[in-house]
Amino acid sequence: MNNKLIIASITLCLMIGLYFINLNNQKSYTSSSSKLFHIEEKNIKKILIQSGTDALELMKQDSIWIITGVDTLKIKDQSIANLFDNLLSLETQMLMTERKEKWSTYSVDDSTGTHLALVDWNDTTIGYYVFGRSASDYSRCYVRSNNSSNVYLTTNNIMYNLQTRPDYWGEAPEEIVPE
Repeated sequence: MNNKLIIASITLCLMIGLYFINLNNQKSYTSSSSKLFHIEEKNIKKILIQSGTDALELMKQDSIWIITGVDTLKIKDQSIANLFDNLLSLETQMLMTERKEKWSTYSVDDSTGTHLALVDWNDTTIGYYVFGRSASDYSRCYVRSNNSSNVYLTTNNIMYNLQTRPDYWGEAPEEIVPE
């Protein structure tokens, strides 16, 4: 009886030991995420978005955002709020490639990517990123920074916030009808 108890105890200790070894090895397979933007909203004066040949500039004058070159539309505050909420919470999840030759695979090259430039109050570009759509996972997208060849998979897809159509950002002001 003592022999069976010793064998059972050794087996239990081995199983527990193998469990913790396996748990430690599994940690290397988890992806870690880090914030993409380390910029505060109050520091941004201009937002430039370009996709293909279409481009759009949003600029903050005093405390009001305007669409540069389009004076017939009033900016939708909710569109700006959604953009900042999604941008400032965006995280990179996994490195996809470090090779510039692979940029077109992830749609982050100069011709197929959606370019986003953030400009501060001194007219200095404080962030320049190129985003690409993920063909396999619509809830995420790819991103690269202008000063790096690394392409990352993001935790969320913000491509729908990076529109170059003025009517996405603005709406016709309501007419005041005199009584």
